[in-house]
Parts: sequence; structure tokens; C-alpha cells
Amino acid sequence: MPDEPGAAGSGPGVDGSGIRAVSLDGGLTLVTEAMDNVASVSLGFWVGTGGRDEDSRLSGASHFLEHLLFKGTPERSARAIAQAVDAVGGEMNAFTAREFTAFYVRLLSSDLDLGLDILCDIMTSPALRPDEIEAERQVILEEILMHADEPADLVHEVSAAAIFPGHPLGRDVLGSEESVRAMGRADIRQFFERHYQPANMVVSVAGNVDPGRAREGLERRLGDRSGGERPRRQPPPAQPVPMSVIHRPTEQAHLVVGMRGPARRDQSRWALDILNHVLGGGLSSRLFQEIREQRGLAYAVYSERVAYEDSGVLSIYAGTAPSRAGEVLALIRDELDRLVAEGITEAELEVARGYLRAQSLLSLEDSGARMSRIGRSQLLHGEVLELEELLARIEAVTLDQVHEAARRVLGGPRSLAVVGPFREDDFQPGAVG
Repeated sequence: MPDEPGAAGSGPGVDGSGIRAVSLDGGLTLVTEAMDNVASVSLGFWVGTGGRDEDSRLSGASHFLEHLLFKGTPERSARAIAQAVDAVGGEMNAFTAREFTAFYVRLLSSDLDLGLDILCDIMTSPALRPDEIEAERQVILEEILMHADEPADLVHEVSAAAIFPGHPLGRDVLGSEESVRAMGRADIRQFFERHYQPANMVVSVAGNVDPGRAREGLERRLGDRSGGERPRRQPPPAQPVPMSVIHRPTEQAHLVVGMRGPARRDQSRWALDILNHVLGGGLSSRLFQEIREQRGLAYAVYSERVAYEDSGVLSIYAGTAPSRAGEVLALIRDELDRLVAEGITEAELEVARGYLRAQSLLSLEDSGARMSRIGRSQLLHGEVLELEELLARIEAVTLDQVHEAARRVLGGPRSLAVVGPFREDDFQPGAVG
């Protein structure tokens, strides 16, 4: 089958290879990027289902499967898989996000067949043995407790729940202690059979690889598997909760100021990347310079942006002494208000452009990073921009576009999440504007 028009770029990339995407007969999408100057190949399966696609009873099912798939298949034990990958010096891992789950392996290009054997096997025929489910259940329960004991992690989950109240985007991808304890083998198997189907997957391969060989290897191993569909999602309707405070007897106050942002395909995303860098995304950012470098009020202070299918978040984190929490919040509020009113400067725009351009180039120096970029982009955006096009989008951002993004996002409702030795009445309503 020929490459799908518009599915990905087919022209030469920075290394002359180009990116190619093709839809296989069963509905699976394969995207490849050949890198002739490396010895490795990285292979990943990207499943278009994550934490937001679970009902409350099955909260944490995607993360549970992330643990279980590497436990083995009817033909392979977990030990056999680990030994096979170790024997060739490979790396293997997986992770769960709110809208997808990824499984990947990186090894020498000569061992591509081994990587295909293992990943195709676990992605189609996991054993889900009862004793292994029980063992991983205990591991996940420990993981939930570990996160609850880390206030710097907990505050981000508190913030998500406040920004998306009553919606799956506001839940922890680990699930709750109650849902993980209650989930049975039949529940997990049914969730797997529904979501781990070809039409809900992208396979990405990057490195020293022939795209035709990768395609043939997938088709031979997956046989006539077909079907499946992407999850149907409901956008978050409720407004953010203005404040959520979790009392903990901590030595630091952990603060997150969050705001709803646009969905991931919104064209303002390039301007938002610039805005995020100026706000708190780099060492020269306004918040880092003001709160840490000039005033010494925090060791860690930063902003970050996440975009989902139908919404998004821009959030600011700071960890500070409880006695200084009010001062830090006032500085964050004032900086947000200033950006809404005035935008950024030409000098800040140039610095942010240079940072994003360099980071885009530096992040693609190995096959694993490129595999991740093309797999994630194909799954979430339905296309992979060639690097030249990506850099051109960054260079094209104007001051007016950044100012409009600031008014739209930073000028909207703000939500404050706090973990520390406080009660809600310790903060004035509208503490962050």
C-alpha cells in the first residue's frame, strides 16, 4: 500500500533520510525515520488509550497493563524477555500518559528482528497470569503510596483535579487505591481486548533501518489482526476549582498555579511554547530570575504546558518556605497580569526562539528520541512535521501572537493548588487573580 498522502513528510530530513508513514491493511499505522549514521534502532508501540479513557471503576487500567505486558506471554516469561534484551545490550521500557500508553525497545540495528518478536508478542498475546497480576497489584499500590508521600508530585495531581474537576483528565493515571484493589483479571483482559487493537495503535521505528524491512516484519508477525477504534472522549465541561489545599506537615509549601489552555492542534501552540519559555520555561525566564535568582525565595520554580485532544493546561510550580508562600504567589500573580497587559519583548522572543530551536535539534541526536517524536506526533497529531517545517513554525511566531496567547490563557480563570502546612482559609480568595 502506498504512503498515505499527508500522513507524514516524505521529503529529505536533516540527515537526508525523510520520514514515512503508511497504513497497513489491518488499520495499524507505521511511521519510520531512517538514520544511516547510527548503529541502533528504536522501536515503539503507541496505543491511543490512556488514563482519561477509563471509567472510574477501571481507573488505572492502562497503567496496570503497562506493568503487566512485560510480565510475559504464553511463549515467553518475564525473565526470558529480560534476558533476551540484556543479551544484546538493549533497553526496554514503557510509560502511561493521560491519552496514550507507550512500549518501546532500543537495540543494535542487527537485532531488529528480536525487538519486533518481543514487542509484537506482548502487544498481541499477554499472558496476564493471575499470580503476576497480584504481584503487580502490590507494586502499583506501593507506587501510589510513594507518590502520595512526595508533596512535589502530589501537588501536580491536586492541581489537575482542580483544573478538570469531575473529569478523567483530573485523575491520576496510577488510579486510586480502591480501583487498583478492585480490578480483576477479567476487567484487565476486557480492557486490553477493547483498546489494544491495530486501528488504535501507531508503531514508530527510527535508526539504522530499512523502512520496507520494518513493514514486512510487522505484517509477518501481526498476521491478519485488524479492527479497533480510537476512544471517544468528552471534553471537560466544568470550570476549574479556584483553590484546593491539602494539609501536610511539610517543611516546604508546594504551590501550583494552573490555567486551562487550548487543545493540542490549536495553531496558537507555537506562540504558547514561546510564552511558556519566557514565563518559566528556562534559566532566563521571568519567574526563575525574579523568584530564585534575585530574591532567593525558591530552589525550584518553573512553568510547563501540556495539550490534550480537547483542552490543555499551562501551570507554574514553586516550592518555598511556608512563611514565604504569600510573597511567591503575589509575584506569580503580578507576572501573569503583566504578561496579559503587555506581552513579551522582542529580545525575549529571540531568546525563546533560539532555545526552542536548539532544544529541537539537541533532542533528536539518538534513535530513541526520534522514535518517540515520530510515534507521538503520528498518534496525537496524525502527522509528523519534518524538522525544517517545525523550526519554521517557531521562527514565524510574532509578538502579537504571543500577546494574544497570553491574554487568552493567562487572562483566563486561574486555579491554585497547595500541599503544605496550611488550611484553605490561610489564603485569600483570588490569591492568584
